[in-house]
Amino acid sequence: METITEINSINQLHQLLGYEKPKHPLVSVVDFSRIQPSEMLLQSKCVLNLYLICLKIDNPKSFQYGRNHYDYEEGTMLFLSPRQAFALNAPEQQNDYTGWGLFFHPDFVLNYPLANKIKNFSFFSYHVSEGLHLSEDEKATVTNIVENIQKEYNNNIDQYSQDVIVTAIEQLLNYSQRFYGRQFITRKKQNSDLVSRFEKLITDYFSNNENLPSVEFFADKLNLSQGYLSDLLKKETGKTTKEHIQIQIIENAKYRLLNSNDTVSEIAYSLGFEYPQYFNRLFKQKTGMTPLEYRQLN
Repeated sequence: METITEINSINQLHQLLGYEKPKHPLVSVVDFSRIQPSEMLLQSKCVLNLYLICLKIDNPKSFQYGRNHYDYEEGTMLFLSPRQAFALNAPEQQNDYTGWGLFFHPDFVLNYPLANKIKNFSFFSYHVSEGLHLSEDEKATVTNIVENIQKEYNNNIDQYSQDVIVTAIEQLLNYSQRFYGRQFITRKKQNSDLVSRFEKLITDYFSNNENLPSVEFFADKLNLSQGYLSDLLKKETGKTTKEHIQIQIIENAKYRLLNSNDTVSEIAYSLGFEYPQYFNRLFKQKTGMTPLEYRQLN
């Protein structure tokens, strides 16, 4: 049976990484070139109950996230939220690990607006293969912020230290969101191809199935995380995956309302709704009228 190690604190993390004693109990910047991972860490899958923002500097190496292995490139940022699993592979040579990682406990931001806002940074749910690839200027920007965080907790901690560090973390996340926006733009051709594949998938699905599809279904078909697919579609089409699914449902419903004698309930069930009232609610939300009103007016 595979061993699972839960990492619940900064202190435990440092011990498993063979790293120096932490300067702060809830936040730490780790220089990956100086870690000496323990055998326990290398031989088990880990569940990290901390936030992690990290930058891989060079020497692409394999990293296991969930059940998959990924190679992530020079200047790639990776984001993990608490309770995500990962495995660290043994280095092939000394100093094989490079870059930095900013780790912080959820409690560190608990009394700040960031505790709720951080849920809106969807890149924390992206696959490792959907990492943020940085230019040299972008790399310098994020590294400077992280170095300032490290300087802050290395100094004598006072009543303002936590405010300063939390503000810097939020700034880092805001820059990351901006840089992801740039990445979506610079990958326009690749993104357009993905949108076309998604549109074909959703059309084919509704032609051959009577169950409501999930966002997860289409994300899996495209080998993307749910968050990345929705963000990509939002950037390219102005609508999320869920909104695209709902549009297709409404279009199919309109056709059946006008071209069949089926009752509204029968149409709802045929579209995969367990309860007709859910269908009625969605239809009215999207069209401004009930299915019956739409049928009578047309």
